[in-house]
Amino acid sequence: MWSYRNPVDVRFGSGSFNRLADAIAGRPYALVTYGDAFFRGLAARLEQAAGAPLLVVDDIAPNPDIALLEVQTARFAGLARQPEVIVALGGGSVIDSAKVFAAARGDFAAMDAYLKKRAGAETLSPWPLIAVPTTAGTGSEVTCWGTVWDNAGGVKYSLAHPGLYPEYSIVDPELMAGKPRDLTIQTGLDALSHSLESLWNRSANPVSMAHAIAAARGVLSTLPQLAGDLANVELRARMARAATLAGFAFSNTKTAIAHSLSYPITLRHGVPHGIACSFSLPMIIRSVAGEGGICAEGLQAIFGADAYKTADQLEAFLNGLGVATDHRHYGIDDAEWRDLITLAFDGERGQNFIGKRDVLLAIAGDGGSRQMAVA
Repeated sequence: MWSYRNPVDVRFGSGSFNRLADAIAGRPYALVTYGDAFFRGLAARLEQAAGAPLLVVDDIAPNPDIALLEVQTARFAGLARQPEVIVALGGGSVIDSAKVFAAARGDFAAMDAYLKKRAGAETLSPWPLIAVPTTAGTGSEVTCWGTVWDNAGGVKYSLAHPGLYPEYSIVDPELMAGKPRDLTIQTGLDALSHSLESLWNRSANPVSMAHAIAAARGVLSTLPQLAGDLANVELRARMARAATLAGFAFSNTKTAIAHSLSYPITLRHGVPHGIACSFSLPMIIRSVAGEGGICAEGLQAIFGADAYKTADQLEAFLNGLGVATDHRHYGIDDAEWRDLITLAFDGERGQNFIGKRDVLLAIAGDGGSRQMAVA
């Protein structure tokens, strides 16, 4: 038995940003975005079409930290009139921050209690959300969860609530054209990880698998070309489509071991999220050789090879983009690497993984070698 559900209304294509005012539909709104000139220009276009927002939050930081989010949430409490919808215009950090504001509705303590499992889902009634991604990778525009970081405490939290599925996702590839090469690669690899992570997943189902296959094929065929032609809107559209499909895949499964492994790597070593959750993918593929089921079927459909050849292909793909697959490149010694893998299985995302801890540790101890025999 299996089920699949995703309630987000997606409007995709070049020029679809012009439909944002229609989605707002005259409701008083708050805008969450970045503060640079490009986004100020988009905000001005939106204001001309939909009227002025009640509030603009544009001091969004990468990997949104809980201390800043608390300060930003207080701005909503001070409004004379509350918004009826939150518009998130930007990358994954913007959309994740907007989900915090939507969940909190000006009361950060209530959201914090839910985030840290001191309160149940019935205590939150999030504001509606419209997500307009400007990078191709996070998938947050079609999921009901976001990532919240506590850098002082050295931990990462997952905010998940069924009310945080955006009403609308407006995906306009023109907003992504010209993004820097490093950001393009990092976000693209995050989408690749989302698709693959939804395959070796206890919650995988045939619909999520179909989305994952299409998404991974799209990333693998498009990202190397796009990295060399950043202004190409057609390639941007292909990557945006792949990222959205990856979002549909893991919107049902959540992520798994690569993401669980990535969070402390980002916190401790400052490795960008898209790299931290993707450089271990070849090693993980080698560890699931022989698992069968949706995992094997999906990987075969994407790569057309067995697990070890697939891992070799993916390793070459990553290296071709300038991404090292050796943990030591990121300042992680062998002892820490083993500890990180062990801890990753205990994390919420690690528990989604269908693989075995001892097998992954054995592969890791052999340097992820394709010659490592799987028991």
